[in-house]
Amino acid sequence: MPTREQAWQLVCEYTQSESLRKHMLAVEACVRAYAQKFGADQESWGVAALLHDFDYERWPNAEHAPDREHPAEGARILRERGYPEEIIRAILSHADYCNVPRQSRLEHVLFACDELAGFLTACTYVRPSKSILDLEVDSVKKRLKDKAFARGVSREDVRKGAEELGVPIEEHIAFCIAALRENADALGLRGNAPAAAQSA
Repeated sequence: MPTREQAWQLVCEYTQSESLRKHMLAVEACVRAYAQKFGADQESWGVAALLHDFDYERWPNAEHAPDREHPAEGARILRERGYPEEIIRAILSHADYCNVPRQSRLEHVLFACDELAGFLTACTYVRPSKSILDLEVDSVKKRLKDKAFARGVSREDVRKGAEELGVPIEEHIAFCIAALRENADALGLRGNAPAAAQSA
């Protein structure tokens, strides 16, 4: 099993975009938190989340081809580098068009955290404080209803993700906000909120 450090090197090798790297780190934070909650292996879950979009910048796959570009290209690279099939399958399953049905808990968690992590980041950036520390669930739910806001985020996938996990959407949002708050500095999501705001 390659280390997290090796996985991060792979991300940096294939992804130059700072915002895309931050997205992968945000999804990793949420998925690791769920691994801890479920008593699963945080390392392997974290690596799967960290790598889920590493090939996206080079092979964006606008046509949603199941067997080439993202994430099929990434899966090929990961197989060459000896990554476990469990991780590769989870990455393939996060893109519905790959037709890899989600079965394991990791697969459901990765899918559920992917779009939501991106959406929570977008919600944070438009706050006056630019901080995840004062982002609340109600505000997120309101923005989910606003189709013009962060329109690249599939509302359907956010809803389906929580459903597949078997948790109410409010609970899933709150859980992911908490995970991102824990990693606010690394993710650039502290904004200008004072440190004391974290306990609020």
